[in-house]
Amino acid sequence: MSYVQVVNIDKSFQGRQVLKGIELEIEKGEFVTLLGPSGCGKTTLLRIVAGLERGDGGKVIVNGREIIEGQNKKEQNIGMVFQSYALFPNMTAFENIAFGLKIKKIPTQDIRKQVEEIMDILSISGKENNYPHQMSGGQQQRVALARALVVKPDLLLLDEPLSAVDAKVRESARILIRDVQKKMGITTIFVTHDQLEALVMSDRIVVINAGEVMQYGTPEEIYRRPANKFVAQFIGTYNFLPSSLVGIGDKETEICIRPEHILLVSKDQFPQIGNAEGIKLYGTLENFYILGNTARAEVLVQGRTIIVDHLNRFEGPKFALKEEVGLLIDKKVCTILGR
Repeated sequence: MSYVQVVNIDKSFQGRQVLKGIELEIEKGEFVTLLGPSGCGKTTLLRIVAGLERGDGGKVIVNGREIIEGQNKKEQNIGMVFQSYALFPNMTAFENIAFGLKIKKIPTQDIRKQVEEIMDILSISGKENNYPHQMSGGQQQRVALARALVVKPDLLLLDEPLSAVDAKVRESARILIRDVQKKMGITTIFVTHDQLEALVMSDRIVVINAGEVMQYGTPEEIYRRPANKFVAQFIGTYNFLPSSLVGIGDKETEICIRPEHILLVSKDQFPQIGNAEGIKLYGTLENFYILGNTARAEVLVQGRTIIVDHLNRFEGPKFALKEEVGLLIDKKVCTILGR
């Protein structure tokens, strides 16, 4: 039996169904991300798992116990970090972190030891006496995470905790949260709309759209083998081409290809490249961009723009705009989607 079971969860608000028969199984110690656009139902699902809201149907079981709305939090033993962090403004960092332990009536000496240990793990030692308004967004985030972790929850829920910090802090926070989660072995459900966060941090990803699970799999499965067009469009960048253009599938199918799986070569060089598994296309270079460590080309082929990405090494062949170029695509990396 899986450690967390989400069984046929439905939920509607004012006649609008926001969750439709959600089914998930999460193993002990896994880091699972709920990923989808704003309004898709991922935060509602997280709140139902937390027991903060009641589903219209179905049930949630954590470690063999059913989660019920309004249940005593000590019985649930679920830690949650909200998007706003929800720190008590009139409490110091130490007092915020110790709050859950005091509710559980842990002896004072043990509280101090456990709080100091978790503050050390999260690199916020020395901030014990600071109030929330005296701390940066990244520090507040770590205090909120420490408060959730210090009670050693059966399940940790994270509701977009990185959205309120700047890009640099977000990058380091991703690594910190994942490292701490692995070290403590806590089963975690993380909500985000950021594809990169999901790919970097997760053991498995649940892609949700309009209240339904579109795909549930590892980051590699989601990225390399999207189950449908929504997943392919939502995760990174894909080229969508008719089967007639690339000679794969039938007239009812559409082919999707990642930009990094296409080789851009000069027109003169193209005939010399032999590959039995390759698709060869001719086109015109319309645009060329530098995206940091990636260079992106837009090539017009039979009225369709195809995006090509490669590492920006500032070397190799240079192409002029409006120049005729060749594209080589390996058939093995093409994904066939039904319409």
